Amino acid sequence: MNTMTLLSACTKGGVATVVKINAKGPLKQRLISFGLMKGSEVKMLECALNNSTYEIKVGNMSIALRREEAELIEVSDVR
Repeated sequence: MNTMTLLSACTKGGVATVVKINAKGPLKQRLISFGLMKGSEVKMLECALNNSTYEIKVGNMSIALRREEAELIEVSDVR
């Protein structure tokens, strides 16, 4: 059974599969344009000390997300 969690809960070096993006409008379109969509694999590269920002890798692209954005992304198969 796959357990879903939020991307913001992943730890540095962790890899997960995107299940759902709960963003709307321009933010959702921006995330999709970066390749962040259902079924894509993401790797957590860095977390700011206070977990206010996250650096993730999707495909060949590194993306910086705010905590509020990372909390809109549901992931599973975290390893």
